[in-house]
Amino acid sequence: MTMHRGFLAACKHLALLVTGMLLSAAPAFAALPTSVRLSYNIFKAGIPIGNIEEIYSRTQDRYTLTSITTPVGLLAIFKPEKIFIKSSGLISQAGLMPLQFTHRRERDNSKDNRADFDWQRKQLTLTRQQQRDTLPLPAGTQDRLSAMYQFMFLSLLPGTSLDFAMTNGNKLDQYHYAVSGPTHLDIPAGEFNALYLDNQAKPGESRTEIWLCMDHHYLPCKMIITEADGGQLTQVLSKFTVRP
Repeated sequence: MTMHRGFLAACKHLALLVTGMLLSAAPAFAALPTSVRLSYNIFKAGIPIGNIEEIYSRTQDRYTLTSITTPVGLLAIFKPEKIFIKSSGLISQAGLMPLQFTHRRERDNSKDNRADFDWQRKQLTLTRQQQRDTLPLPAGTQDRLSAMYQFMFLSLLPGTSLDFAMTNGNKLDQYHYAVSGPTHLDIPAGEFNALYLDNQAKPGESRTEIWLCMDHHYLPCKMIITEADGGQLTQVLSKFTVRP
């Protein structure tokens, strides 16, 4: 279904890694939360199509991330399957270092995939169906789930740009975003001061806009994907819990 594929593409665009040119001193490791729970609502052209529940947990120098997407409304009728995503790995002063990423659909395992990170050998192994590929692993690479929480370890500066490497389990891509703000954001989860990210799409390309909560560890609180044909997908934070 087109809207379902659009939702997956939107999740992919959330995945970001900041380069050194926009970093100031990283936040103190001890000040970062040990657990985060986020709930998002997904809309296609203003119509609810899904909910996302995500949990981040940290134990000493290791992290685990889980994400469950549940369709609602018409999507739940025509595509009644959940999507399960998991990322786990290490935590350093520079942030998250994924070791394994998995993406699984409840009713269609033909589209399941997995990424394994070998930081010592600098190799990324992607597995989907019967295909297995090994690629060079750029420093700082994130998967599309861990990338959202990598922001907690960074101090972002308006007026700079983002360049990052990210894998969705199928391939490894490079992305570019411009950072601006702060701006005021009023959404179901509350009112926030937010940084604004824009991928500066060229004519004929899809545009991605992302807002990060400045007062809550730069967690993503809103995203809008506008396709080249004008179709629009929106992801909005509805509630959250952050524990020290």
